[in-house]
Amino acid sequence: MLKLTVISREGIPHTLAPVSGTSAMEAIRDAGVDELLALCGGCCSCATCHVYVNPEFADRLPPASDDENDLLESSEHRRANSRLSCQLPLTEALDGLEVTIAPED
Repeated sequence: MLKLTVISREGIPHTLAPVSGTSAMEAIRDAGVDELLALCGGCCSCATCHVYVNPEFADRLPPASDDENDLLESSEHRRANSRLSCQLPLTEALDGLEVTIAPED
C-alpha cells in the first residue's frame, strides 16, 4: 500500500494511502485537504496545486514539463523542489513521498 504524507501550511502532517496511478493532487484533494485548491482539476493550467517535494524523492520524480515549469515560474514561492502535484503520478517508486503545500499566490 502506498503512503503519501502531506504537510499543511500550518505544519500539520496528513498521512494518506492513495491508489497507485492517481496523481498526488487527486490523492490530496480526495482526502479533503482543502488548502490545495487544484482549480483546473489536474490539467496543468493553474498552479494552484503547488507543493514542495521532500528532496529525498527528487531523483524518483518524472522531469517537469515545459508547461509545468512555465506555471511554476509565475509563483513568487517557487523553490528548487517545487512541483505541481497534478504532475506527480503516484507509483510504488514514490511510496513514502512527502510534500508540503506551498503558500498561496
